[in-house]
Amino acid sequence: QVEELLRGVQRGSADRRGSLRRLRWALQDKETQHKFVRLEGSVRALVGLLTSSQAHVQLEAARCLHELSHATEPTVAEACLPATPYLLTYLSGHSVEFTELCLYTLGNLVVESEAVRKQLLPQGIIPALASCIQSPHEAVLEGLGYVLSQLLQAKEAPEDIVPLVLDSGLLQHMLRLVCSGLKSGIGAAVEFAWCLHYIVCSHVANAALLALGALPALASLLIDVASEMSPGAAEGLELLVCPVLRCLSNLLAEETAGCDVRVLDERLLVALFLILQCLFQEHPFIVQESLWLLNNLTADEPFFCSTLLALDLLPALLQLLPHSQTASVLVLTVLCNIAEKGPAYCQELHRRAALPPPPGTLCGTEALGQYLELLHLLFLHCPEAAADFVRQGGHEALEQQQGSAELAARAQALLHMA
Repeated sequence: QVEELLRGVQRGSADRRGSLRRLRWALQDKETQHKFVRLEGSVRALVGLLTSSQAHVQLEAARCLHELSHATEPTVAEACLPATPYLLTYLSGHSVEFTELCLYTLGNLVVESEAVRKQLLPQGIIPALASCIQSPHEAVLEGLGYVLSQLLQAKEAPEDIVPLVLDSGLLQHMLRLVCSGLKSGIGAAVEFAWCLHYIVCSHVANAALLALGALPALASLLIDVASEMSPGAAEGLELLVCPVLRCLSNLLAEETAGCDVRVLDERLLVALFLILQCLFQEHPFIVQESLWLLNNLTADEPFFCSTLLALDLLPALLQLLPHSQTASVLVLTVLCNIAEKGPAYCQELHRRAALPPPPGTLCGTEALGQYLELLHLLFLHCPEAAADFVRQGGHEALEQQQGSAELAARAQALLHMA
């Protein structure tokens, strides 16, 4: 049956378009994909039709290749290698549908096969993609973002792909498209936000991103996203929020010369807590992402510690303690970040919020360790916090601490301080 489908495509009959359609439907089956690429001349026949002067035949041939690109076996992707120069050439075509199809086919092929990626780089895939970035069509930009995100996830990306992306000038356009996503199209913005995330994780281009003003631009985007949100009316925005939170967190961790002054904006904290409030019920992963960013904002920057206290955001923060083990560790880490800033901050912490729950309500040694660190800082800088802790029976909970020998010793040291 597969051979018959191929013969129908090769014969050049009047119904070649129909033959290609039947082949496309058949190629949605995994077993048929394998049988097809093993037939002699099968992919070559499709490539020949891809260069047809008849636009409808060309489009159907591209659709067949697109079905093949969905295969999860690298052997199928590698069988499609003869098509890649043509797919790249047609990225500069005039048909939006055809360009979009070529982009998604390339994106699917690079996911499964390192051999395909190695061939595409010298063939000029990065310059070809860069030529699409100015497209006015949302569908083309979203497809472009998809290809780039697949390439940038590859294990060889830091050495072989990110430097080419940097040289191509794509970076500033990607940042622009992410930050204009609320106005021009959220689909492309989401894809390019993940691209930026993978680039940041490669640690190859962070200086370039910081020089382009990525930190204030992404912080401003987060503020804009929060202004669009209301509980139950934020469908799809979480897809953009997640990579943006990660980019901001990781770029802040890279900053060695202190936080960019343009990021010191109290609206950023308000936005962060508003996003949490709107999304965490249906998208609980947002809690961890937001707390990572809050941790990196407060780690070295007194401004955000002061702002968190002044805006009375502590109750909202403490409500996240029982959310998960990771969340409890991060909440306590943020509180430690504030307490580390000294006596004035500890006194304000003590004044504005009751101490977090005693160790018995925390599970896990990491959370318990952070809790003990917080107590140490509070007792050191704010003796009245130690007195209140004893008065509320906290010392009894410490005496019952049965964790590791190290934690037990720390608990005993805190009892002496109290």
